[in-house]
Amino acid sequence: MSRAVDDLLAILDLEQLEINLFRGRSPQSGWQRVFGGQVIGQALVAACRTVEGRHPHSLHGYFLLGGDPKVPIIYEVDRIRDGKSFTTRRVVAIQHGEAIFSMSASFHREEHGFTHAAEMPKVPAPEDLPGEQEIRANVMPMMPDPVRAYFERERPIELKPVEFKRYMSREPMEGKFHVWIRATGRLPDDPAIHQCVLAYTSDMTLLDSSLIPHGRTVFERAIQAASLDHALWFHRPFRADEWLLYTQDTPSASG
Repeated sequence: MSRAVDDLLAILDLEQLEINLFRGRSPQSGWQRVFGGQVIGQALVAACRTVEGRHPHSLHGYFLLGGDPKVPIIYEVDRIRDGKSFTTRRVVAIQHGEAIFSMSASFHREEHGFTHAAEMPKVPAPEDLPGEQEIRANVMPMMPDPVRAYFERERPIELKPVEFKRYMSREPMEGKFHVWIRATGRLPDDPAIHQCVLAYTSDMTLLDSSLIPHGRTVFERAIQAASLDHALWFHRPFRADEWLLYTQDTPSASG
């Protein structure tokens, strides 16, 4: 397991303060705000700690305030409902006495039913795409100093954009984007850990798809980017330390 993955698992290993009350820390990354994926992942961990025998199948969250990386985040879980098949939890993340994030998560006991899925997009395999060293060499000159510092250090998630050339072009392009993602080291076998790591990862690269149709990138100093809300569904078991294709689309932008 890589050191970065160890650090991620430590960040997701919340401290229990009381029944339904947990505390999470942030990495000292030099960023002015807490990464949104961290808050999503930690909130899902807090919800999972209050549920036995069921795994999350969906979550819906709203970012209310930017998180302060210098201060721990308190997660308060409200046990909304424990039904025969479904369990519902509400989680509020708190800093400085104010809510910074609110999430509802639904858990489901394992049941059998109809199964279907969308067709897999026809894209190159991750092994056929440039590695992170090549990507960093091409993109780093465009990055602000804090972003460059983030990409220079070891990270827990490996990203391989299929349409990498879009990062290098100022030409407006279609807002559909594909990224191969996986943890950079082996994770424990607990399915909940893989779901929480994917929740953490799911906030990465999303803003890229909304800017590409305008020929812009998140690396530009003039762009102010922030997550506002987030939704995630878990349809079937998976491993976050094996390659997953993240397909992103931006059907509309306004305001």
